[in-house]
Amino acid sequence: MSKSISDLIMEYFKKHSNQDLEHGPVVDWVEKQYLGQYNKKPRDTWRGIRKLHQEGILIKVKKGIYRYDPKYIKKVELFEFPPDIKEAIFKRDNYKCVACGRSREDGVEICADHRIPKDCGGINTINNGQTLCMRCNLLKKNYGQTEMGKRLFIKIYEDSVKKNEEKMINFCKDVFDVYDKHQINGHISRPNGQK
Repeated sequence: MSKSISDLIMEYFKKHSNQDLEHGPVVDWVEKQYLGQYNKKPRDTWRGIRKLHQEGILIKVKKGIYRYDPKYIKKVELFEFPPDIKEAIFKRDNYKCVACGRSREDGVEICADHRIPKDCGGINTINNGQTLCMRCNLLKKNYGQTEMGKRLFIKIYEDSVKKNEEKMINFCKDVFDVYDKHQINGHISRPNGQK
């Protein structure tokens, strides 16, 4: 059975319970195991360690050093999808990040994200869920859904200009026009030279 990056991280920490572990050797071990499963290196392994700390599963001893204590799991209030709902979201989205299209086979960790966060009234339903990779999920948390979208379209636009892909350039311009029309995220400037 294939294991996710988080599964492998926890396997290593459980084998070394109650030990202060530098994240470097953990990352090296996880990458070796992951490479054996998927024939490619994983991405964002250190973020997976940080996420497990944020969930209260790993204890951060100091910068870059973590510990797993089976008797101490910090109670952190999180709003997680139940496993069956999370799996249904992944399946619906073909186990790929809806923002960038990457998947576990590309060496990234995927997660079920709430389209509308709990603090904005979001609930644990399939329709309120989407699959995001760790990078896109972090962007969304930092910027919000529409801000993340605009920043991704700016990147798509800039890549399309470099490749001279006229159809995609025009599509992005239309998207920026919709942002402008509805006065959404005006604090994020359109790309240089784009009107």
